Amino acid sequence: MKRRRWWQTLAALLLAVALLSPLPATAAEVLQVREPDLLLIGDHNRTYSVRLACITPKAGQEAEAVNFLRKQLPRRQRVNLMPMGSQDGLLLARVRPLGSEIDLSTQLVEAQLASNGGECTNRKGEA
Repeated sequence: MKRRRWWQTLAALLLAVALLSPLPATAAEVLQVREPDLLLIGDHNRTYSVRLACITPKAGQEAEAVNFLRKQLPRRQRVNLMPMGSQDGLLLARVRPLGSEIDLSTQLVEAQLASNGGECTNRKGEA
């Protein structure tokens, strides 16, 4: 009788853990680099455009910036989005490829293909 009670308790505990554990989150995927600061992102069955936050692409270096992003973001590269707000109907976010410690805005600035600036607000509208 004790043994049966022990198995019931174990089964109930395992069921509770399984039901309460969050499912692994799936990251968004890059579908296309459209502009030096604009990406087409796919998330499950949705697609949306994301503008890179906190940067202004340098004039005359747009093609180099697009090529840089395409090297960093091969098609279907998974990324984490850190939303900063919206601008002109587009999501404004810092975008970090999975496995990278540095977001793309910072990488573009370090590569001297963009400068700090541009729209850079968090959800509360603070700078």
